[in-house]
Amino acid sequence: MDFSIPENYARDVEDFKVFLKEKLMPNLSGWYRDGAVPRSFHEAMAEAGWFGFEMKEGRLVKPPALKAALVGEQIAMISPGVAVATLAHVDLGLMGLWVCGSEELQHKYGEPGVRARTLLCLGNTETGAGTDVANVSTRAERVEGGWVLSGTKAYVTNGLISDFGLFTAVTDPGAPRGGRLSMFVVDLNSEGVERRKLNKQVWIPSDLTRVQFSRVFVPEDHLLGELGRGLQHVLTIFTYSRVAISTLSLATAVAAFEMAIEHAGRREVLGQKIIDFQAKTFEVADFYARMEAARSMIWRACWAMDEGKDFRLESSMAKYLSVAVARDVTTWAADLFGAASTIFEHPIHKFPMDAWASSLGEGTQDVQKLIIFRQLMKKYGQ
Repeated sequence: MDFSIPENYARDVEDFKVFLKEKLMPNLSGWYRDGAVPRSFHEAMAEAGWFGFEMKEGRLVKPPALKAALVGEQIAMISPGVAVATLAHVDLGLMGLWVCGSEELQHKYGEPGVRARTLLCLGNTETGAGTDVANVSTRAERVEGGWVLSGTKAYVTNGLISDFGLFTAVTDPGAPRGGRLSMFVVDLNSEGVERRKLNKQVWIPSDLTRVQFSRVFVPEDHLLGELGRGLQHVLTIFTYSRVAISTLSLATAVAAFEMAIEHAGRREVLGQKIIDFQAKTFEVADFYARMEAARSMIWRACWAMDEGKDFRLESSMAKYLSVAVARDVTTWAADLFGAASTIFEHPIHKFPMDAWASSLGEGTQDVQKLIIFRQLMKKYGQ
């Protein structure tokens, strides 16, 4: 297997760094203060082609997974919060349309979505449906010409700024667990939609929103994929987006690691630089090896995805490894900065918090272990 980065991808990464230096870094402190990623940034990303998705012959075309991972790592190293805002639109919204959207829905929402004329989000989680993805209580009642949705989605990234969302709802309460749910594309400016921004302290400045539906009408042709296959659709979307959030998690670790190495090479304690203590040299070596192991698994998942193979095992292992090292590295890095790391404005402060958030999105560590175990049992015929 060739582990080298293709030359055109390497050039893309360098070009994207220039883009981020111009469009992201000068504005980031203001976005943190305001607690919002402005639409203008998404529009700039789209105009420069950094969303990756394209429209060809009326249908969405997914970007190569490795290229998306290399680009995604760069934005997340600067701000995991901004990265997750783009992830919600691209790897949940557009990805959801690509995975199971009809040609009509892809044309109607993919076309403006690729250009950031409209922004997308995805909502499945409820107060009783997080790890238990199928335990949704939001209902979709069939009416003439479509459906009426009632219920509440608890934690929707980009829920405040999005124009449309992909949401699960129960369409057949009496069906078996795997056939109760369906997915819908919902206009978030419809009558009966109420949105409330939540006061979160992770992945700043992206928004997290509670979305309530009070008899919201959804046209018949806005059913996403097949009726009764909502659980399967959302799990498939999460399998794809799990690779993106693995990249985000790794980038969170790498950025904190590099910041800590620079600090440890300058700061003196008890007459010598922090980096010269043997205990710290061993920690540095251990963390670097673990980050590279996570990176290798992410790239393996990207390869499997692009080859059209079943990559459920690889995507969960990538997330499991990247989150584990991100949690440990970011806490270690913050410790090296001492009390300064507790100050909100300090650059290192956000990384442990964002690593914690990474462990929750697309399934906790226990969920990843469950998926890994189930895939292994299939492999060994159990």
